[in-house]
Amino acid sequence: MSTLAPRPHNQRLPLLYGALIVVASGLCHAAPDEELLGKSAGYPIAPKLLQAIHEPYKVGSFSAMDSLAPHCTLEPSAQPLALPTASSEPTFRYRFDGKTLSLDDYMQRQRATAVLVLKDGVIVAERRNYDRKPEQRMLSNSMAKTIVALAIGKALEEGHIRSLDDTAADYEPKLAGTLYGKTKLIHLLRMASGAKFVEDYSGQDDLARFNQSTRKLGSAAGAQVVTERAAVEGITFNYASAETLMLGLALRAATGQTLCRYVSDKLWQPMGAQARATWLTNPIDQTELAAGNFNATVHDYARLGWLMANDGQRDGQAVLPRDYLLRMTDAKLQPEAFRPGQMQNKGSTYMGYGLQTWLLPGSSRRFALLGIYGQAIMVDPDLKLVVVHMAVGKDATGDASGNHLGAERDALFRGIVARYGNW
Repeated sequence: MSTLAPRPHNQRLPLLYGALIVVASGLCHAAPDEELLGKSAGYPIAPKLLQAIHEPYKVGSFSAMDSLAPHCTLEPSAQPLALPTASSEPTFRYRFDGKTLSLDDYMQRQRATAVLVLKDGVIVAERRNYDRKPEQRMLSNSMAKTIVALAIGKALEEGHIRSLDDTAADYEPKLAGTLYGKTKLIHLLRMASGAKFVEDYSGQDDLARFNQSTRKLGSAAGAQVVTERAAVEGITFNYASAETLMLGLALRAATGQTLCRYVSDKLWQPMGAQARATWLTNPIDQTELAAGNFNATVHDYARLGWLMANDGQRDGQAVLPRDYLLRMTDAKLQPEAFRPGQMQNKGSTYMGYGLQTWLLPGSSRRFALLGIYGQAIMVDPDLKLVVVHMAVGKDATGDASGNHLGAERDALFRGIVARYGNW
């Protein structure tokens, strides 16, 4: 794979607002499994929320989740951040399965609903499958965890949270006496509570048991079902969505605001979001389902990635504290056991984990917001590069089906990075 010299960050690409990328995005041939995913029925939305992950409804539902469940709304900015479109598209190539492939090849091979490449604040490529539209709000799944962590950082800066060494119960009394309530915020942020918790999306795991409790009794009640530590807190990574929900509860209590309101006021509007976003809520207690369930347009996900690529600044003004964002995303600032190449995660040491953010290996700081079924935002701050990837993978892990969505997506990311610099 050839590596081209990186373009200087302050060198803008020639601009042509709109036309080229719209035309280019219509050039793709058939996407995978179109009929299985409901093309002939117009990609219908599931009749019930629990059916949203079923194949005939997945495409329609993943871009309309807030029509299936209660939710709160984040308002857009009065001054949206412009995302101009390049007048010509770079050639992206990546290696996978012994072949050299293009972005269009990728869209025909994997069940991506949308892919957008943002370089130096300019959209240089954009593709969509399954008749998805730019204005549709796409489900992010666990990408939302990183949004929660960003909000924690803002609350820390504003003094609503005194220290990340405080416990969750220091802010939310409903968690008092529980394992999670006794856990420090920093360890919840790092998925290092030590709790015995299996999350394998089998429907029979601890996540299913936790979710069943929260649906019946409210979000804080879920903490009652997690009672045993398998390790000392702060030492071992163990991915558990329950920990993000605890962070959401602590943040609500610390700020005295809903998560939607706080994120809208402190992040979504200041970063320059162009459209409304939504967050699904628990109908029992109206708390946000903070571990996922956030919905926004692809372009606003790109704006979020762009904010993080600029270490929390928009147009030279700090939206988020830079030191905290580095703490979230810089592998060198993590304990060794959480760095790429060393962190154990289900038999792999490929990625590391910062604060609710995945850390990618390589020669420079590079990180990703990831969600099941293929959702991702990859950010390379040095190259000022953001890749947004929305998908409807066959399975929650992206690879168990044999289509290797996660592995090929990683190869695509590497190919896009190679267009501008070195991995």
